[in-house]
Amino acid sequence: MSVTDTQPPDAVKSAVAELWGLPPPGPDNLFSSPEFVRLKEALQSLYPEVGKPVFALGTALRSLGLPCGLPRNQQHLSLPPDEAARRLDLGLRVRHARRWHLAPLDLADDLPSLRFGPAELRRFSADELRTLVDAPGLARALPGALFEAERFAEFQWLVVEEDVSLDRPPEARAVPVLFTDMGQDFRRIEPHKGRFPLAVEDALFFLLLAPWEDWSRMPEVDWRGFRVPWVYTIDEDLFVRPQAPPSPESLSWEPLALTDAWGEIVEAERPVVLPLEDQAEASLSDWNEAAWESVCRARQSPLFQTPVAHFFARAYLHDGVDEFLSHITAIEAAVGVPADHDRKLRAKPEKGLGATKRIAARVAALTGTRSLADQYEQLFRVRSAFLHGRSMGAISTAERVLARNLARQVVAALIEQANATVSGSREDQLAALLDRGLQLS
Repeated sequence: MSVTDTQPPDAVKSAVAELWGLPPPGPDNLFSSPEFVRLKEALQSLYPEVGKPVFALGTALRSLGLPCGLPRNQQHLSLPPDEAARRLDLGLRVRHARRWHLAPLDLADDLPSLRFGPAELRRFSADELRTLVDAPGLARALPGALFEAERFAEFQWLVVEEDVSLDRPPEARAVPVLFTDMGQDFRRIEPHKGRFPLAVEDALFFLLLAPWEDWSRMPEVDWRGFRVPWVYTIDEDLFVRPQAPPSPESLSWEPLALTDAWGEIVEAERPVVLPLEDQAEASLSDWNEAAWESVCRARQSPLFQTPVAHFFARAYLHDGVDEFLSHITAIEAAVGVPADHDRKLRAKPEKGLGATKRIAARVAALTGTRSLADQYEQLFRVRSAFLHGRSMGAISTAERVLARNLARQVVAALIEQANATVSGSREDQLAALLDRGLQLS
């Protein structure tokens, strides 16, 4: 938090102390109790910009451990009233807060610890995980909730930190639905909206540039080095209600038989691992801060004006034919232009050149390898057979992995091109690639 930590006004301290003195189980309606109303009015008088923090204040008081709202066996979790008042005052004055996104790497083999940008990939001890999720604060806000840190500590994690601007009043942050425009089209499709928070998908995009499909020892099971089934978000903002913690059962476990000190067989379990080649551990050290900055610079280039990262990540997050189609679409997003599908937009010498050939030519020029253009044409025929209803069999593991490999190489080459190019619109750069690619044919 960016605001100087000072002592709260006396009016806030005395009002919080009164609320802390309420005996369990508290009033039937906390929001209408004189003690709550007194604190709310004091806050409105001291901080007019907070509006009317009713639900927001209730959320904050629970997170601070309002004693009358805690079960008897959790009374020890309540913060002292002076500390609760200090945190409440600070939470009302700050304009930025941190947010942490915790993504478990299900099925991951042993990976080296990595730091890049706002992200960290490593194993965390149970105590470190408890600190990350603020286990006492979670228990205060959600009595009975349990973050099973010991079991979660058996997995590796991607943790992404995000700085959030608190530009909405506390009530809007606590209950966004009350401040939603009800006249909007709720069923509209946001075409490039991700499954996970943008900060997490940016970190995933970076990690997916590694050649996981080459490192996988079991590509017939999965070419990915890990799966991210969910993301658990911890918010420093006092007025945001914590999420209920996920269950370790949502991750992949396998039975394990151990022999104890008395020679008895004991049943246990351990995380399922998809093994990687030994070179993965050493090679992943290249995914460092310098590489992150290179990727960030490239994504500011005109070459990344199209949703390349979106479809590249979608291929990782999807399964089956949707995965395959997303790989092909990521390539088209990387090197395709409207003129590929509209002859009127093409220069005269290019009129008779089909869209597939044009994209294949750019793939060849971008990667410097004609064989990759041939691979694209091969995979595009599989894609077309599916979309246009022609007879087709199953997409083989080899084709699936080939599509992933080709998409990765094209995106990686696009990043190099973006960092090497001083100027020029996307259209001009792709036109030059088309010319070079046709010469490689």
